[in-house]
Amino acid sequence: MRGAWWERIPWGVRLLLAVATLGLGSAILLRPTTSLGVLALLLGAGLIVHGVTELLPAHDPEPRRWRAARVGMAALWVAAGAFVLVFPGLTVRTLAVIVGVGLLVGGAMALVAGFRRGDGLDERVASAAFGIAGLVFGALALAWPDITLLVVSVAFGAWLIVSGATLGWAALSGRTGPTLREPAAGPERRWARTIVAVLSVALAAGAATLNAVIVGGSPVVDEFYAPPRAVPDEPGRLIRAEPFTRKIPDGARAWRILYTTTRGNGSAAVASGLVVVPDGGGPWPVIDWAHGTTGFAEDCAPSLAAEPFESGALMVLPQILDEGWAIVATDYLGLGTEGPHPYLIGPDSAHAVLDARRAARELRAAHLGEETVVWGHSQGGGAALWAGALADDYAPDLDLAGVAALAPASDLTGLVGNLPDVTGGSVFASFVLAAYTAAYDDVTYRGYVRPGAEVTVREMASRCLAPPGVLASVLTALALSRDPVVLARDPATGAFGRRLAQNEPPARGDAPLLIAQGADDGLIAEPVQRAYADRLCAAGRQVDYRAYAGRDHVPLVEPDSPLIPELIEWTHDRFGAVPVDVDCAGAEG
Repeated sequence: MRGAWWERIPWGVRLLLAVATLGLGSAILLRPTTSLGVLALLLGAGLIVHGVTELLPAHDPEPRRWRAARVGMAALWVAAGAFVLVFPGLTVRTLAVIVGVGLLVGGAMALVAGFRRGDGLDERVASAAFGIAGLVFGALALAWPDITLLVVSVAFGAWLIVSGATLGWAALSGRTGPTLREPAAGPERRWARTIVAVLSVALAAGAATLNAVIVGGSPVVDEFYAPPRAVPDEPGRLIRAEPFTRKIPDGARAWRILYTTTRGNGSAAVASGLVVVPDGGGPWPVIDWAHGTTGFAEDCAPSLAAEPFESGALMVLPQILDEGWAIVATDYLGLGTEGPHPYLIGPDSAHAVLDARRAARELRAAHLGEETVVWGHSQGGGAALWAGALADDYAPDLDLAGVAALAPASDLTGLVGNLPDVTGGSVFASFVLAAYTAAYDDVTYRGYVRPGAEVTVREMASRCLAPPGVLASVLTALALSRDPVVLARDPATGAFGRRLAQNEPPARGDAPLLIAQGADDGLIAEPVQRAYADRLCAAGRQVDYRAYAGRDHVPLVEPDSPLIPELIEWTHDRFGAVPVDVDCAGAEG
């Protein structure tokens, strides 16, 4: 094999190829949140450079069949890179397939090379290790199509760095023999490539472990949430209940419940929830709780979560129980029970809130009283506003003494339109898109999401806003944050915009209304909330609006918030039928 073309490559050219490979690998690895278009260009160039390096033989002598396979693989890498460069507007799924298949094939070839006879132990171990790493990285790229920006950064970027480091080591060591990827003699140099290969396996193992945690850490929806064959036709009826003990404070008892309700279109449905009461005889006044965002998928129900009350931001359960009040907390439709979940769809959410309270009356062991005040935060704040608006017509049998909407999702058009400017806003946007495309035929992914990002948005909606799935969603949100064209169209326009406006809570209802808002809320802006409260006032709805300086979206409802003692005092007044005397003027807390 002496005198072959690779022997005649100048030292400087070999070093330049190594530097280019290292540089592209580093750019891909260290910029996981770059836009999809920029990543496609980096990826295309990386595929081509990697194809060129594959032309360099790794063994001397090399069997003809092995040489043909290597050259063929190199040609495929180069062709794939050229394809990506010519068509940079590829979808995330296409990028996943290109990188995943390439890594799988390359990994398989390297693994087979590890069993070649005649090679030293160091070369066999290195080839096998590179092969295992390639197979693992390739499988991850295919398994995580929605976060390919991140997988490509780890998998292909690391692969290029390892390849470039190996080539650079050979060039700097002055190797002039028949192969460019075998380091010069000496145990420390012969094993250098092996050490790098083993480190790549460790990196692959870490990525695989993360994947296993994300996939295996989601709650399991058990048989409790499955409706029986015979379901009562009337909404607000208890189907079943069983004791619930997870994270229940001392001195309290709890049950999870399954009950009947209706969707906004009038069709029958089943929802789940929790009932928590203090120990003792009762009867207990009831806080009808509407939780904040937990996700869109069935396994995102608070009653399934490891932290069933902090999930959805009910962080003051002990204080509520200390006041001698009970909690009835719906999961909403489609969380726990069969979906789709009507995220930020008003009537469906209100029905679930009101029917949970009605069904809980049939739980005799809870000893619930008749007095009811609705509390809700964020998504649940919007549901609480809708519950107050619909209660007189939908559930006139309830004694609704008041509604407290805390940082409510009220102006949906403004809220959703602002999500692209909010850190992690694409996670919430994925939930809204999933819900509205499922509920309304005139709202489609194709109409509002760039085709290249549709898979990402759909997959993001399949994970809950809680560990471990939220980790992948947050990383994806960061990846999308640099891509200004994820949305193909302003969500406040067209059919989507009309449907959002349709689900803004109306200025109806007689129950006293408190709207509390953090002045420093980064998700729902205080001026937007105040404008909504002003619209209610102008329409004749009595509103007690309070803003709290220095409080962001979730800190507004944490136990140390100045809102909490005021909310408890306000609720005491509602249960005590104290007359309301507010003039709709907002107050700064």
